[in-house]
Amino acid sequence: MSRIGKKAIVVPSGVKVELKGRSFKIAGPKGTLELDTHPEIDVKVEDNNILVSNPDEQNRRKRALHGTARALLNNMVTGVSKGFEKPMQIFGTGYNIKEQGGKVVLNVGFCHPVELKVPKSVKVDIKAPATRGNDVPAVFTLSGPDKQELGQFAAEIRKVRPPEPYQGKGIRYTDERVIRKVGKALGA
Repeated sequence: MSRIGKKAIVVPSGVKVELKGRSFKIAGPKGTLELDTHPEIDVKVEDNNILVSNPDEQNRRKRALHGTARALLNNMVTGVSKGFEKPMQIFGTGYNIKEQGGKVVLNVGFCHPVELKVPKSVKVDIKAPATRGNDVPAVFTLSGPDKQELGQFAAEIRKVRPPEPYQGKGIRYTDERVIRKVGKALGA
């Protein structure tokens, strides 16, 4: 039996849970999220708890779905009550970020600015819009209730200019560790 799956999800005050058949709708102060649970997993709402159960514990696929379904529902409850954040940094001389008309505009060393459309549930908070040299980064934070959508958008931003190993220039997550390589040694 899944250790994660058998834990009950406590619904905090201010969060409203609706279950219609297999369709969940969870609303809270940060937004509203919807999910259709897998037909092979049983989900019940009792008091202020969401209970996920697996009718067939011997089936390997159903055991995997059990833990996954519980984790997805828990992320939804956490997202609509507290929300998720993804802090990011941009390193590199002259690199910057700005938000214009529902798009993020990145100037990261290409001959043209790169524009990415911001999803509706994601908010971009720019703390330092431009880098100062190679040591002081541009800092921004992505936040929103949907963990999957937030992570996907953060990955798309990082993909524009991933950090390179020699000087460390590029876009990275704040907690990401970039392993640096030694450049060419000059011959004597």
